[in-house]
Amino acid sequence: MSNVSADLIWEVTRLQNAFLVKRKESGGVQFSRDPLNLTNVHSRKYAGYVNDKAIGVVAGENNTIQVISKKVSAGNKPASGRIVSTIGASKANRKTYKSIAKQTAKYRGDLRQVAVARASAIRASQRPVKPSPEPKLRGNAAKKAAEKSE
Repeated sequence: MSNVSADLIWEVTRLQNAFLVKRKESGGVQFSRDPLNLTNVHSRKYAGYVNDKAIGVVAGENNTIQVISKKVSAGNKPASGRIVSTIGASKANRKTYKSIAKQTAKYRGDLRQVAVARASAIRASQRPVKPSPEPKLRGNAAKKAAEKSE
C-alpha cells in the first residue's frame, strides 16, 4: 500500500513524467511509454505507475510473451514489486490468449480485452513475413509486351 493516493499521484504527474510523449503535429495527442500501460495512451485508467494494480504485456526474447503485473503489497518497492510470467513461443495462440485472459480477469477484469488484443498484436508481429509472389501477367497485350521486352 502506498502512502499517497493514486489520484494525487496522477494529478501531480499527469502533465510531466518520464513516460509521457507529446506530439503537437498530430493534434496534440499524448502517449505513454510505460511498460505497464496496455494501450500506450496517456490516461489515468491505463497508467501503470499510478495504479496499485497494473498489468503489462510485452514481447520477450525468442518470440515469447511476458505478462508483467504489480504486487499490491510492494507499493513502495518498485524493483521487487513486479511479477513476470513468460508464455513460450511453442504455445498455441488460443491457449496464450486464454491464459492471459484468465490472469487479467482475476487481477483487473476491466483490462482483460485490451491485454488479449495486445498479446494478439505481439504474436502477429512475431510471425515471419511471407515473400510476396511475382505478379502474374494478365491479358494477351501484357503477355505480348513481356515477350517483346525479353
